[in-house]
Order: sequence, then structure tokens, then C-alpha cells
Amino acid sequence: MSDVTVSGASGTGAFSVRTVAILLAVGILAFIGMLVLGAYAPDLRSGRDGRAHALSNAAIGYSGIVRLAEATGRNPQIVRNPRQLAGEDLVVLTPESGATDMTKALAARGPKPTLVILPKWRTSVDPTHPGWARFVAFRDVDDAQRVLAPQYKLKVTRYASGGRPLQALSWMPGTIAFAAPRPVQTIVDAGAEAGAGVDLRPILTDADGHVVLGQIGSGPLYVLADPDLLSNIGMRDAAQARAALDLLDWLNATGAKTITFDVTLNGFGATPSPLKLLFDPPFLAMTLTLAAAVLLAAIQAAARFGPARRRARAIAFGKTALIDNAAALVRKAGRQGRLGPRYVDLVRERAGGVFGVPARLQGEAIDGYLDGLRGRSRFSALAAEAQAARDPRAMLAAAQALHHWLWEKTR
Repeated sequence: MSDVTVSGASGTGAFSVRTVAILLAVGILAFIGMLVLGAYAPDLRSGRDGRAHALSNAAIGYSGIVRLAEATGRNPQIVRNPRQLAGEDLVVLTPESGATDMTKALAARGPKPTLVILPKWRTSVDPTHPGWARFVAFRDVDDAQRVLAPQYKLKVTRYASGGRPLQALSWMPGTIAFAAPRPVQTIVDAGAEAGAGVDLRPILTDADGHVVLGQIGSGPLYVLADPDLLSNIGMRDAAQARAALDLLDWLNATGAKTITFDVTLNGFGATPSPLKLLFDPPFLAMTLTLAAAVLLAAIQAAARFGPARRRARAIAFGKTALIDNAAALVRKAGRQGRLGPRYVDLVRERAGGVFGVPARLQGEAIDGYLDGLRGRSRFSALAAEAQAARDPRAMLAAAQALHHWLWEKTR
């Protein structure tokens, strides 16, 4: 019997070695791709969700001004990491509601030029056009007022403007000429009358003197009350778009080379991820080292060194194997201690042939004949001990004694 195939017979597997190698390679590459996409998926979102931020192509979004700035060489940057807000260039913040926490963003900017655009529209996603938005209602003015509160208390108002031109400061470039949105949203200093004002300084006003774009104090913190001046709504008009670009240039720092649009306030910030650390320096070197080590280990495991070792037979050939197998069966059955009489008969029969015991003798007469042979031990005494043995240890001792008796007589 054997549990291996007969020599010369061979079978073919369901797949060839080449097919298995291709499947493994595709699986490994797919797994690596899944890890990379899982790590960077939050940073790769397109942002076409119908909301008001620099990635949105909806009417209330700001992707239009970003694309215009890029097309005219202004090198706009969209920031997903809050740590990148500390640059010297103008940063445009687009909070979508009064619940947006502005504290960290304003603290990161400090005395650097920053433009905060207040929310105006309440919309819903357009199911028929991905990335578009449908008008629902105007956002509560109270909600817009909470954007910079309580640090900066502003009062927001909204009313029909008739589309009349907005008034800019006399020393501003003449190209900054806007028509008022319909309706127009404006701001006033809410704490001025109580002596706790924010020193709101007008930059753009409507025909009645209401502030549409203002500067808080003497620092470069600007608040745009009506987002339609910079949103995609305003970019559909060439004159408005040209004025928007010139306004951003005017607000930007001296010698600035870029305009930064923040989207971290809109939920597109780069979130910390242990998985992402594996693919970012300096941990990328460790990841590549581990990948190379695993690849080398796999190659070593797949390669064969030397000839293939044949599996041993379950039951070996030869007398020794037959004896070993028989002994294993006896041992498994627990019958070692009851083999004494049979072993005595075996030794008696062999001794009769060796010493020429007469054929007429039977039973005890044979034992008496064998006892008459010279030696220190008597055969009958050793036979009695073997026949009386009941445990494996006693049986082994008696069998060894009989074997030694026969060896002693024949040497």
C-alpha cells in the first residue's frame, strides 16, 4: 500500500504555472491599488456635490473663479491641509453656514490677507445633473451673522438692489466695477452703537452706502457679504468675471504669486490616516523595504533547491517492515503482555531443530531434554516466566532471557 502515485504516472493540474503566476500578480497589484486608493480616497474627492466651495461647479460654487485665475496665470491653489493656510498669499475662506468653526483657520492666517465669503443660498442637490444645485430658499440672515461671531459681530441684511452698480473706493483700480446682485446681501457693524464695534471699513458698497465688501480694522481681514460677486453665478458675465479677478489681485499681498482657496472648512481636509503614512515620506522608504523583503521571501519560497524528495510509502517493503508493522498492530491492540506462550513455542521449536531433539519426544519431555543441556539457566524455568508474564515490561524481560539462552547454547 502507498499514499503516493505509482512511479511513472503523472497528472495535470487545473491551471498551468503561468496562469497561476498571472493570477497572483494581478491579485497583488489589485491589493496594492486598493490600499493606495483607500489611503488617498478622501483627498481625491472631486467636490462636485452642489455645495458652495472652490471644487463645486454648481451655481453657488467657486470653481469658475478658480479656473479663470488658472487660465490667466494667477496660479490658484486649492488647500486641503490646514497647515498650508499659513502662506503669505491671499486665502479665500468659504464657510457654508454659521455652524462652521472658523477659529483655527483665522488663527492660522493671523495678520495675512484673508477673504471670508458669507453664505447666502440654501440649495439641494439636482438629481438630474450631477454636481448641480437647485434653489430652495435664501439662507437665514442669522445664520450668516454667526459665521464670524462672537469675535466679530456683524449684522446681515438682504434686499432688492435693482442691479445698480456697486461703488468702490476712489483709489481702487477702475476695472473693479461690479453690478449689484439681485437681491444684494450687505453687512453693517452690529456693535458700533454700543461702543463694541469691529471697525468695519467699507471697500465695496451699494448705491445706498451699505457695505458689500468690508475690511475689519486695519488688518487684511476682508468680509464679502454677497457671494454672488465671486461665485459661478457671477462668472457667467464677462465684465463681472474680469472685475472679480482684479478684486482678488487688489486684495492679495504685495508681490504675491498665487491665490489660495480653502476647502478644509467644507469637509475636504486631508484627514490623518495610519495607512496614508505608509505611502508618505519618510515612512515610504520603510514600506518599500518591507515590500522588497516580502518579494524576495516569496521568490525563495517559490523556487526549488535540489531534486524533489519523494514521499515515503505508508507501508515499507521487506521483512523488517513486515515485522515492524506486525509489532505496531500488536502494540495498538494492547496484546504485548499475552505473547509469552507463543514466543516459548517459537524458541522451543527452533531449539529442537538446532539441538536435534528426538521426534518421539513431546511436550514436557522436550523441555526436560532442553534442560539437560549445559548452561546456567534451565529452559523450563525461563519458559514458565514467559508464560506467566502479563505486562509489556515483564514480557520483554522474559523474551530477552529466552533469546539469550538460545544464543548461549549455539555460540
